[in-house]
Amino acid sequence: MKGFFITMEGPDGSGKSTQISELKEYLNDKGYDVLLTREPGGTDIGEQIRKIILDVNNSHLSYMAETLLYAASRAQHVEEKIKPALEAGKVVICDRFIDSSLVYQGYARKLGIELVESINQFALMGIQPDITFFFDIKPEEAMDRKQNQKALDRLEKENISFHHLVYEGYKILLDRYPKRIRRIDASQSIDEVKSQILGEIDRFLKEEGLK
Repeated sequence: MKGFFITMEGPDGSGKSTQISELKEYLNDKGYDVLLTREPGGTDIGEQIRKIILDVNNSHLSYMAETLLYAASRAQHVEEKIKPALEAGKVVICDRFIDSSLVYQGYARKLGIELVESINQFALMGIQPDITFFFDIKPEEAMDRKQNQKALDRLEKENISFHHLVYEGYKILLDRYPKRIRRIDASQSIDEVKSQILGEIDRFLKEEGLK
């Protein structure tokens, strides 16, 4: 079977983690070998970088340093894990990827989507997602969910205006890449969200001749 690359994107608290597990099980049942991973992180080196990025004590981390740390984690991730898995015919499902950098650092941090995209070209090694699910949920609802889950990391602790910018950034990417990015109404129940995702993945597999 041919491998392909799925990414999951959306505001913090949008419910990606639950659906990633459900999608893996669905694809396993179809005979695919599925690798789950995440960003920042995904490798030993990437997980060390993740700790720096998300540490609440690093409030003085500059926006450009933050961007470059994400790109460094991604470079290691692509070379060590994602590219080899795809070449081996596996399906890779990644919790966040390049779109998160474009939205969080490019748009919300106001560094510029084009600048962040340019920086990350070195990290991607030509790898791009085949399909991306955007979990569409209002920032207030997403943050309410997050507040009930666990201690917040450095980015989750940003004020609501920052999270509104993140949401706006995702809408811009949705308009920019309508074929790759599929909108999921993440305000619905877990089962309803699952149904949307599986409907979209079946459509994608049919379009690509993979089903």
